[in-house]
Amino acid sequence: MSRRVAGIDEAGRGPLAGPVVAAAVILRVDSRIAGIADSKTLSEATRVRLAAEIRGEAVSFGIGWADPAEIDALDILQATFLAMRRAVLALAIPPQRLLVDGNRLPSLHGLGAGLVARAIVRGDASERAIGAASILAKTERDAYMRRVDALYPEYGFARHKGYATAEHRRLLRLYGPCPLHRRSFAPVAAAARPPA
Repeated sequence: MSRRVAGIDEAGRGPLAGPVVAAAVILRVDSRIAGIADSKTLSEATRVRLAAEIRGEAVSFGIGWADPAEIDALDILQATFLAMRRAVLALAIPPQRLLVDGNRLPSLHGLGAGLVARAIVRGDASERAIGAASILAKTERDAYMRRVDALYPEYGFARHKGYATAEHRRLLRLYGPCPLHRRSFAPVAAAARPPA
């Protein structure tokens, strides 16, 4: 019997606002979904199309989040690990092995007896399951940031998705932080301080 391998990746470590989102994906051994790659190398339309195929054909997938308050309380690395653990726990079928994009691993405690994991630098470009997770995490997070744009239209979240673009920094200075902003990030902390 082949081992159930889940690829894990995240989206949203760098932005000034919004959650960090992780995905875990177990692909079928004979999966023939064409075009899976690091989500950052794909157009938005391609990511959306591939995300639908992955959701339809994967053995299982799970999505995990850590919100801005958790990011501020834990730090971005630990919040990312929390989102990854939540993604693994959201899988309908437990994996036997994890392949995690990056050079560090989340704690495996409580995720299943005998579970093993390996960190792979640039794994989203070399391992199909990690690439699939990259696509799901990115499309899930982008869709969320488009939805919250209706709640906070003055920040332009639908356009920049919370990343530290020149436009976002300007709007942050103009309006100050909203509840979606990560107050532990320096540009947000600076925008929250009253002028001297």
